[in-house]
Parts: sequence; structure tokens; C-alpha cells
Amino acid sequence: MGIRLKKETGVKYTCVLMLLAAGLTIQLEFGNVSQASEKTGVDSSVYSAGGDVVEEIVVTARLKSSAESLVYERLDDGSVIDLLGAEMIGRIGDSTVAAALRRVSGLSLVSGKFIYVRGLGERYSSATLNGASIPSPDLSRNVIPLDIFPTAIIESLAVQKTYSVDKSAAFGGGSIDIRTKGLPGDLTYSIELGMGANSETSGKFLDYPGGSDDTLGTDDGTRALSSVIVQSIGRFSGALDSQSILSTLRKEGNSAATLAQARAINRDLALNLNRNISIEEKSYKPDWNIKGSIGNNFTLNNDLDVGILAGVGYKAAWRETSTIARNFRFPTEQFEQEEETTRSVNINGNLNLGAQFTEDHEIFTTSLFIRNTDDEVAVLDFFNENREKSDGLGFRDTHIKFEERELLVNQIGGNHILGEQTREYLSWLPLGLVPEQLEFTWQYSKARARTSIPNEVNASSETLTDVDSGEVFSSRIVSDSAALDYRFTKLEDKMTNYRCQFALPLQVASSEIELRAGFEHTRKGRTYRQSQFSLGALNVGDPDILLGSVGAVFSDEHIIDTKNDFVFNLAGANNQSYVAATMTDAVFGQVDWLWNDTWRVAVGLRWEDYRQTALDWNIYAFSKENPQISNDPEVLKHAIFQKNKLYPAVSVVYISDWLAETFQLRLGWSETVVRPDLREITDASYVDARTGFLTDGNPSVRPSNVENYDARAEWFFADGSNFTVSAFYKDLKNPIEFFESAASDTNRSREIINVQSGRIYGVEMEGVKDLSFLGEFWEDYFVQGNLLFQDTELVAGDEADAPTNDIRRLAGASDYVINFMLGYDSPNGSHASTLIYNIFGDRVYVAGRNGAPDAIEQPFHSIDATYSWYASETITLKAKVKNILNDRVSIEREGVETYSEKPGAAFELTFLWAF
Repeated sequence: MGIRLKKETGVKYTCVLMLLAAGLTIQLEFGNVSQASEKTGVDSSVYSAGGDVVEEIVVTARLKSSAESLVYERLDDGSVIDLLGAEMIGRIGDSTVAAALRRVSGLSLVSGKFIYVRGLGERYSSATLNGASIPSPDLSRNVIPLDIFPTAIIESLAVQKTYSVDKSAAFGGGSIDIRTKGLPGDLTYSIELGMGANSETSGKFLDYPGGSDDTLGTDDGTRALSSVIVQSIGRFSGALDSQSILSTLRKEGNSAATLAQARAINRDLALNLNRNISIEEKSYKPDWNIKGSIGNNFTLNNDLDVGILAGVGYKAAWRETSTIARNFRFPTEQFEQEEETTRSVNINGNLNLGAQFTEDHEIFTTSLFIRNTDDEVAVLDFFNENREKSDGLGFRDTHIKFEERELLVNQIGGNHILGEQTREYLSWLPLGLVPEQLEFTWQYSKARARTSIPNEVNASSETLTDVDSGEVFSSRIVSDSAALDYRFTKLEDKMTNYRCQFALPLQVASSEIELRAGFEHTRKGRTYRQSQFSLGALNVGDPDILLGSVGAVFSDEHIIDTKNDFVFNLAGANNQSYVAATMTDAVFGQVDWLWNDTWRVAVGLRWEDYRQTALDWNIYAFSKENPQISNDPEVLKHAIFQKNKLYPAVSVVYISDWLAETFQLRLGWSETVVRPDLREITDASYVDARTGFLTDGNPSVRPSNVENYDARAEWFFADGSNFTVSAFYKDLKNPIEFFESAASDTNRSREIINVQSGRIYGVEMEGVKDLSFLGEFWEDYFVQGNLLFQDTELVAGDEADAPTNDIRRLAGASDYVINFMLGYDSPNGSHASTLIYNIFGDRVYVAGRNGAPDAIEQPFHSIDATYSWYASETITLKAKVKNILNDRVSIEREGVETYSEKPGAAFELTFLWAF
């Protein structure tokens, strides 16, 4: 039975039902104080109608044989689409989807994770798994980081740059569909071993005592928030300072309780924090990975086949990064230097099952588990307006963060036609009126993404430094109640997606017509919870105890010593936690008409009913007057957004042999939408992991409409060469953008708003050509390259907070991109290699405010090389080198370098045995 969210429904119940429909349940409970649970997710019975700023834009690295096989697949599709197959990805040796996507023309990857299509930021692109929407484990972005997907599970990648109505209308710049491997035709198994290193990783790295399960990428409870503290938060009604504890003790009937007793309880609570966090140096370990798979297909009878494919993978890596960030106005006096070590553990497993009955019916299941964990240790030395370098005094932050991300996906689907064999089996049914060519496809997908940061700790110190170089001579923990900052974060996204589609091909004289119609439902629910605590000493009996390591300063002995005034309390503004949900119902239809093998016209229309709600979650509220989630009708009313709209798409293709064996001219027009992330539509604030900015949500931000125009001319020649020219124009109405907001010189802050307007237009050229025309020696070589020239414009409007430039380029968009690749395939097929170069033009990283200039990321020159030796039919050896030039990331404001980082050159060797 369904529940319809009608317009006249009371706002309170509408909001609750929206949260119910997202699939989440939160338990509002601390210790012995409990509040009735609010369901904030989808109930199965309810159905309703972040750092590193490297960007690499690399040409499509096609090995010649793979390139030619993909060309025909691209020709068949009515949209502008690029396809990467498993064979090509495997021969090149890319280990993640993110790395593989560097081979697609016009695609940019930021931080090696996020998609930029033709200069539009990651919010304007989307990713699906086998056509189904999936949630993201990233704390600060709605899009999923593509580096978590290993290529070992991939059958192909489809990058679509023009909109078609079978896709979600949330389509700004493009979409990527990650297609997992299907069932094998026979027995197959493989094992792969790999090792790697990075030029920036020295013989020593920073580390700290962790848990026994760190090698598995999960915490064993060592870092977790103590149940004693959880119960005490409930007992003392969300306030842990000594005065609040004393007040509670007296309310409990202990009238003789003293402040000294309350302080003792406060100190005892602090002992339950994990303080074994002193940083130490350890010897370097190389990266290593192992992966394996096994599968088979079984014929049960003449009409029924079943199959299975299973795979596992493990990878561990260490990285060291050194960064420098400078104040634009005082670059030599106010700056920060950070040394960071990151230990990464990646684990994945997949299980595919399937059955095929005759040639008419196929049912498949896909189960995928991915865990991606980063354990970061950083030491940040800095000078600001309070202490400049020439003062000989500075500051130091010691930072530890263990972040575990998980994705679990289960899918089932099928393809069916009522063909001749099926009709024989069902001859007793009246199927004469059902067209034999009618095809029915369906899919049900359920996914869950989780992110857990069981312990993020920051220790603040004062430093004595050299007035000339800024070198640190000594450091001591500050005397402050918040000298040690603890944060415990949990995010859970649940997403359900189901869809079905009918397709009916018709042949009418010289015309081929396909009628297509379908339905899709998607619902998503999220809970985000963050607890923050502070610990520090207001005074100490012996100042020298503050000179020790973090673990030594905050030892049990020092904390319980009454001569030291250590205090423990809840910290922060308590505006980080929230609950949110979205629900989308869609129906679509399309007519695809091919006339005389010369003209192809596709006209489609998609109707979407989109609903969203987001509410602040006060996890420290313990009274009816101040509930954890507001029940105020006005608050609930403003928490709801609902809109239904039609989204059209039209494409026209002209096919001939003009100047080539095959020539195609494609024209496309469509209207789509870009919606804000769930986190962005709450009042919650968060620190963006990639930029370091404190980012404020905005409940008033609204979706942005996009009008898309595309043209593409393609020439495919008989020798396998091809040349493509594309032109595009996008008109963005009230696009969603980040703008810097008011903050101190020490902190950086930004806000999410709707700007007045934006536009982007450009030309893209791509080609691949073998070099046999240069002579016999060059017969086995080929080149490929692409050029992108574009212009973008953003008009800030009234919502922006004092921007320096009311009209500027879109953030992240380069004016040009130049790519080139040289490839080699040996005549006997035993060797293959590629050499890839790219450079992108400068781009706006952060827009300035109050007269400060924009921060501009400078061009990054990158050369990568890969080599594969196919030693036998079952054994392959691969070598990869990335960033051979060892270029560095650089950001400037009017010629002053305000940020720099060297990502280093990476090396990797792999051995593959496959049968």
C-alpha cells in the first residue's frame, strides 16, 4: 500500500513521511535519558509517487585495437557518449575507475576522485552503478568518489555528455555509468600482485598507536567514544562542565555535593578519551596490493544456463605530503607548513550471479562491498596575525584522523522478450496480441554508504622558532580548555532505486522506429551525527609538563592531579548534525526514428516529481521544550521542498560517407536540473576536507535549471583513424556555487548560494591516427589527442557576500586543455605502451571577496607512462609511472603563491596470472 504526499497534507506529517521514506531510523538516546525514536528513513512498506587539489585532464588513452572496437559501439548510440571497455582498461593497467576515466576526452578528475566535465564542477556530474543511483560515502559531497571503485570489477565505463530521458534529470555536465562484469562464458580465475612507491615518500613516516584491526581498515574500538561518556551526557542533560554536574548531583538528591566532587567527576570522564596518540616516526613501507577472482558458467539443460563470478581485492599504501599556504597580504610573515602522512587501506569484494533461460530471458544479481580507509597524521606549523614569523613565536597543530568509508550495494535485474522459444513454452497463453519484439527490462537496487570517523583529534601548541627561517626549536601544549579537540563523526546514507522500461522496435518501409517508455523511483535518506569535546588545562602546577608529547601531557597522572586544572566539556556550536531525505518519481517516453539509414531523430520527455527535506538534529537536547528534532510547524514547513517538472530532450543525427567511411553529425538540445546536496540544505556547518574551508549550509538554496545545446561531427576512416569536433553551450539559471564569507585571517569560511546566472561554451576536438604513413617503422604506433577551448561566465548577483568580482569565470573551469598520447602495440601482441601528456589552463580555485584577488590554480604539466608485457597467454607484467615531470600544484593571488604542494611521481609494478 502506498502513501501519497499530497499538497494539502499537514506540513508536520509531510516532513515526517518524507524522512520515513528515506530509509533511516535514528535513536535519540544518551544513557538513561531517552526520547521516542523518530524514523527518518524509508520504511519498506512506504512507497511514494573534501587538501590535494591536483586535477588531471587526459586524452582517451586507447590502445589501437581497443580503440577500433569501441568506435562502433559509440556510433550506435544516439547520444554523445564515450565508452571504455575492460580489455582496454586492463591492457593500460589502471587500477581504479578514477584512473581509467583520465583516458576520456574532456573529463577532469580533481583530487583523483571527483568528476569535472567540460569545466563544470563535480556537482554537475553524476555516477551510477549498472544504471542505478548509489549513495556517496564522502562527508562533504553528494557525488561518489570514483577512486573507491577498483577496475577489477568493471566491464565497461560509459560517459554520456548529452542528456537522454532514460537518465535522471539531475544532469548538468554529464553522467558516468559504471558497469560491473557479467558472468563468464567458461571457467575463469585470476590473481594479481602489485607493489608501488612515491618519490615524495621518504624512509620515515609519521604514525601513532592505533588499533589491532587497522590493517583491515577498521577500528577495533580503541578510538571509539566511550560508553561512559555517552551515558554521562544523558545523565547530565548534555552539559559536562563542573557547574552543570554539580547541579545534576543536587537534583538527584545529593544536597551535600561540592564543586570539588563535580570537578573530580569531570576529570574522571576525561580519562575515558583515547589519549594514546603521541606521534612517532616509523620506517617506510612500500605500497602493495593483491586481488583475485574466480567464475564459471554451468549449462543445466539446452535452455538454461547459470553462472557465478566472485572477486576480492586488498591494497595498502603510505603517502607523505608537504604543503605550504601563505597569506596573500603578508606571505613571508603569515604562512603555514604542513607535513602529513596518510595510510590508506582499500578492501573490496563482489559476487555476481545470473541465469539465462533460452535467448529471451536473463536475470542477474550484483553484490558489491567496498571499504576505503585513510588514517592521517599531520603536523601543521603556522604564523598568523597574532604571531608572525619575525616574532620568533608561532603555533603548531598536531592532527590525527581515522576515516573509514564503506559502500554496500545489492542489485537484481532482468531482461525479457517474448521470443519464439518463450512462446513455445507458453503456447497455452493468448500471446498473439503481444509483439514478439517487445522488450522489458527491470532493476531493483538497494545501497548503503557509511562513513565513520571514530576519533579525530587536534592538539594545539605554542612554538619557539627561528626568526629568519621559521624553523621550530621547541613546542609546548597551550594552557587552554580546548587545547585538545576531539570529534566523533558518523554518516549513513541509504538509497533505494527501482526502474522498469519497455522498448518496442518497429519496421515501417525504409524507417526503423523504436518506442520506449519507463518508470523510475529513487529515495535516499541520510543521518549525519557529529559530537565534539574539548580537554585542556587552564593552569598547571609545573609548566614543564606541557613540554612533553601529547600523550604524556594528557596522561592519567596529570589529569587527576588537583594541582593541574584540567577541564573536560562538550565543544563546538552543536550545529553539525542533521537528518535529511529525498524522493524522486519519474516516468519517461521516447521515440527514436531512423529513416533511410541517413537521418535519426530521437524525441523524449521525462516527468520528475522531486521532494526533499532536511532538519537540524540537536543531539544534546533533552527536553520537550528543546527537542532533538524540531516539531515546530513553521520549521517543518521551511524544511520541505517539492517540485515536479517536465524535462525534454531532442537529438538529430545525420549519417553519410562524407569525407570518410562513416560520417555522423549530431545535434542535441535538452533541459535538465542541478540539485543541492542534502548537507547543503541544512544549517549545519562542516570543514571541507579538500579545501579546508569551514562551509555553511543554506536551507534557502534551490535547484538550478540548465539548458544544454550540443553539436558533434565525427569522421571514422577505414584504417581505424577518427576525428571529432564538438561544440557545446550551457545556460545555467541560478547556479549553485560556493562563495567565500567573512572570517578571521586565521580561519577560512565559505557559504553555498544561488548566483544570478552562469554560462559555458566551447569547442572540443579529438582524433586518433596510426603513424603508418610515416614509414614501415611507425606501423605499430599511433597518436591521439584532444583540444578543449572554452569560455565561462558567472554573474554573482545579490546573494553573494561582497565578492571582489561580480562577474568572473566559473570555479574549476580552464580556458583550454591540451592533451597528447603516443601509443605502441607490438606486431606479435606481446608488448604495449603509452606515453600521455596533458596541460590545462589556469582556473579559479577560490573567488576573492572585499577586494582580495581570486585564487588561481596554475597549469599543471603531467606526463604518465605505462608498459605491459604479455609474457604468455596467462601471465602479464605491467609497469606504470605517473607524473614523470614531478610537477607541483601551485595556487596564486596576483602573482603571490598562496599554496603549493608536490604530489610526487608514483611508480607501480604488477604481476597478473589469469586463465
